[in-house]
Amino acid sequence: MIEVYSWATPNGHKVHIMLEECGLPYRAHAVDIGAGDQFQPDFLKISPNNKIPAIVDPDGPDGQPISMMESGAILLYLASKTGRFLPADTRGRYKVLEWLMFQMGGVGPMLGQAHHFRIYAPEKVPYAIDRYSNEARRLYGVMNRQIAQHRYIAGDDYTIADIAIFPWLRSWKNQGIDWDEFPHLKGWFDEIAARPAVQRGVEVLANLRKPLNDDKARDVLFGKTQYQNR
Repeated sequence: MIEVYSWATPNGHKVHIMLEECGLPYRAHAVDIGAGDQFQPDFLKISPNNKIPAIVDPDGPDGQPISMMESGAILLYLASKTGRFLPADTRGRYKVLEWLMFQMGGVGPMLGQAHHFRIYAPEKVPYAIDRYSNEARRLYGVMNRQIAQHRYIAGDDYTIADIAIFPWLRSWKNQGIDWDEFPHLKGWFDEIAARPAVQRGVEVLANLRKPLNDDKARDVLFGKTQYQNR
């Protein structure tokens, strides 16, 4: 059984969905990032970057336990472990990796900044709000054009690239997005959202998450607590 240390966030849901899609047995352990659980010594042993999600697979590639952090790396590991959602042919594989990197380097960081400055920042900074809202729309436009030519983000097959991107688009309202501007991507989004494994994945730990509305949680995530040496 794979042990999953996670929280109900887009990066967490990427791994939850992958595990559900693959049908792998797993146990989810809540790491409440608003309460600072991510700084506990036991968690830092498997996730030195103090970020969720992380996994421990007792049946690693050589039959020995393996721990992993970083959601993109975990998706690749699970795809390799199961032989699913990552093409075996070289061209197809690199196309999926291309769009996985697009999510990891663009969609996640930029939409995360849009969330922060539009919703969570203690003061409204118009320049930052405009910058990241505009970048969010640009990224949606890139994906909309891609989906206009293909059923899924990396081609004609559902892959870890779709699994990686989908959870980040669930907060489209917080990113200042109007779906009418991106009809092709909206069709893709609705198709992915209707998958039973996706529906199960986004419910993992979701009942534990609370609105981020207290000063302690904000300090843990965005203030001095986040930047202490450990």
